[in-house]
Amino acid sequence: MQSAPIKFERFQAENDNACQHRILAAREKLGRRLVILGHHYQQEGVYRHADHTGDSLKLSRAAAASDAEYIVFLGVHFMAEVADILSRPDQVAILPDMAAGCSMADMANLAKVERCRHELAEHYDFDTTFTPVTYINSAADLKAFCGEHGGIVCTSSNAQKIAQWAFSQREKILFFPDQHLGRWTGHKMGIPLEEMVVWDPDQPLGGLTKEQIDKARILLWKGHCSVHQMFQPQHIVNFRKQYPEGKVISHPESPFEVCRLSDEVGSTEFILKTVSESASGTRWLVGTELNLVNRLAERMKPEGKAVQFMSPLVCECSTMARIDPQHLAWTLENLAEGNIVNRIHVAPEEAELARLTLERMLAVS
Repeated sequence: MQSAPIKFERFQAENDNACQHRILAAREKLGRRLVILGHHYQQEGVYRHADHTGDSLKLSRAAAASDAEYIVFLGVHFMAEVADILSRPDQVAILPDMAAGCSMADMANLAKVERCRHELAEHYDFDTTFTPVTYINSAADLKAFCGEHGGIVCTSSNAQKIAQWAFSQREKILFFPDQHLGRWTGHKMGIPLEEMVVWDPDQPLGGLTKEQIDKARILLWKGHCSVHQMFQPQHIVNFRKQYPEGKVISHPESPFEVCRLSDEVGSTEFILKTVSESASGTRWLVGTELNLVNRLAERMKPEGKAVQFMSPLVCECSTMARIDPQHLAWTLENLAEGNIVNRIHVAPEEAELARLTLERMLAVS
């Protein structure tokens, strides 16, 4: 018999150690009905409980392939949406804290993107001139927007291949929400910086002239990741002065000059693979989220590799950090009692269009 939902307030005063025991007990009770997904940026207190770890797309595909009834995503809102879109109808996607959002994703909401489309449509036939490309770090309704307008989704690892496909469809790309990933992708394709202009959604016609848009090949949405925005060229310059033999690796959400000065640029999976496969004794400066860097540094110590966080300021993804042991314990105990809390459900029409863009991306890449 289903009991009344357990209130979160009962868990707020619990310390982390007590919550760890409650998580393990609930997991044992749920058994194979549960799969827990842990994003690389997640804090260790919950990351240790993940059945699968990785980036958002990898995790969602792993969940969809599992037999689990409940998919608990230790990540942020858009990640749980992707899990819901790609999973089977009999699976339920859950986010332990609904306040775990993504500031970058919030910088491009559907209302602003639709306004952008209408403004561009005053000067161009939008659907024959622009291919909309959204980074997977975006809300489901933007993925659906791309599905409706012949667009596509990209990740940080396949962005260049996706951009090549986009240009094969139409002459220009509207890229959102992260300008830095878009700019670095265009740069790697040989597109001059002056042909990649920033669209400011809070300005008429994005703050651009018709002539600027005419000359542009990529319109970059004025958005960014607050964590990767911290990294500065001077951090790399200082590191190289101290360790001339050291290597620098950055995520493409970092500013352009940081990427340009780095030895390697790539996704979270690429960063982990590159550092893991490097020679013993190598020293790395890593420009991505703190939890991933700290975890990688500990793993590399026995191999004689030194790994350090790029910024002298300690900063983690604050919204990702909202998924703590207290929220996870609350979520799992409710599931063990037959109560589904914080379900993420994308409306069927929206999910269908969003799934179209994700499937298009997988086919291209």
